[in-house]
Amino acid sequence: MSPHTEDPEKLKELDWISVRTKLNDNYKIESLKEKMIRKVRENPIIPLGILATTSALSYGLYSFYMGNTKMSQLMMRARVGAQSFTLIAIIGGWIIITRKNN
Repeated sequence: MSPHTEDPEKLKELDWISVRTKLNDNYKIESLKEKMIRKVRENPIIPLGILATTSALSYGLYSFYMGNTKMSQLMMRARVGAQSFTLIAIIGGWIIITRKNN
């Protein structure tokens, strides 16, 4: 196959890019890192909730392993609280973004 021949499967695969650029002149293809940075800037509370959930879970499991059942129970309750906080932050961010777009 010559390099100048257009492969119909490749064109079909890349068709969505041309459609997206026609619909939005400001469209920019962003890397995963750029997208993650943009999302964190849009709603910085969610990563804090994720960090709190992960920390409470890790310390709770460590406490359970070490035999400190009181601290383990406390950390598991803190994990549930952190998960609730994160979920509320996600829903709140979603509501704000939908109101902003309307």
